[in-house]
Amino acid sequence: MSSGGIVNLKTFDPFAKEDNFVVQDGLIHVRIQQRNGRKTLTTVQGIDNAYDKKKIIRACKKEFACNGTVVEHPEYGEVIQLQGDQRNNICQFLTKVQIAKADQLKVHGF
Repeated sequence: MSSGGIVNLKTFDPFAKEDNFVVQDGLIHVRIQQRNGRKTLTTVQGIDNAYDKKKIIRACKKEFACNGTVVEHPEYGEVIQLQGDQRNNICQFLTKVQIAKADQLKVHGF
């Protein structure tokens, strides 16, 4: 049995960039859009392209118990969409996993 096949998963950070220094340079805009009736949609725009947005979505879907996807917007690039009003949850999540600081998050809507 070779010891090269065993990987310690606790030291792996799936949200980290290729280098170990995580620096978000711009603002991250968190918006809410009204759909039909009481239904809402939360969009997150401005996350750096070095992060894997599909992994962020997967973690958010598990933690917030909602559905989500990454859509390509012609003006804003890749935008994360989450079902429901997840503005506070996504802000807490992004600061907890150190993707952005609290002063880099701008919350819009209502």
